[in-house]
Amino acid sequence: MRKNIRFPIIVALSLAGLFAVASGAFGASGLPKGKKKGPGANADVSRVTPMRDPDKSMVFKKTPQGDLKLYCFLPKDWKAEDKRPGIVFWFGGGFVGGTPTQFYAKAEYLASRGLVCVCAEYRVKNTHGTGLDKCAEDARSAMRWVKQHAPELGVDPGRVIASGGSAGGTLSLLAALGAGPDATDDDISISPKPCALVLFNPAQGEAVMSRIGGEGAERERVVRLIAPLNEPQKGLPPAIFFFGTADQLLIPSRAFCEKSIALGNRCELWTAEGMPHGFFNRQPWHDATLRKADEFLTALGYLKGEPQIKAPAEAVLKRE
Repeated sequence: MRKNIRFPIIVALSLAGLFAVASGAFGASGLPKGKKKGPGANADVSRVTPMRDPDKSMVFKKTPQGDLKLYCFLPKDWKAEDKRPGIVFWFGGGFVGGTPTQFYAKAEYLASRGLVCVCAEYRVKNTHGTGLDKCAEDARSAMRWVKQHAPELGVDPGRVIASGGSAGGTLSLLAALGAGPDATDDDISISPKPCALVLFNPAQGEAVMSRIGGEGAERERVVRLIAPLNEPQKGLPPAIFFFGTADQLLIPSRAFCEKSIALGNRCELWTAEGMPHGFFNRQPWHDATLRKADEFLTALGYLKGEPQIKAPAEAVLKRE
């Protein structure tokens, strides 16, 4: 592991863990239950489990419930003076649980392709006793922190991508769409808006609105801040969505993507026939979705050359 290194970052978010956990198919990490995490994992999840630890971790926010960290994977040829694209990942877990390790394997791969990759923590109900508003606030804080510290991270602040699964995908959208819950000590002159979105079955619609707690005026305040999640805006960053057709969360996201395209935004929706929520966490869909994400980011100019991961013949993604 590299010591005392500062670097550029990519941030990713995920709601997939939330609904995957609810279905019982996956643990809080988003990995299949019973599978070993870390180097030396079983061969059948060798691409789902990273082969190394993050290069560095850092505290990006102090909260009354505890410090929040970013876990970073750096390219081999990374230098502090670089101005690379970065990507921030947020894990899934229904805003209730989850862990940044869910996206370590994807971050490891994209770091090998030249991105500075960051897997971010945020407050969740089971650990911190907080609600959806704090999840969104922390995601927006992380994006601002990465941009503010771009000169020491080797990141171009204008090229920070947001990504995540399920609840983490939702958080990515909430960083991209207009106003949102913001920490009182955030520098709101720094926009949390990413340059692109890579979304693994994000939750939208009633699945999210029903999780907003509280009552009276306070609940209404949070509802107003979260509501933009369900209506695309003109000028939305280029986005790619991945869904299984057996996932009920596909319905609101399909409508969102159709409306976004009508507004002139770039929005790609790729589906896996018969697959449930959280399908991207396991093989062969991990490789299939990651390769397609690589192609998408290459087309936008954030990566160069051919993807270094094969498209599994048995995992076909269809563009709607």
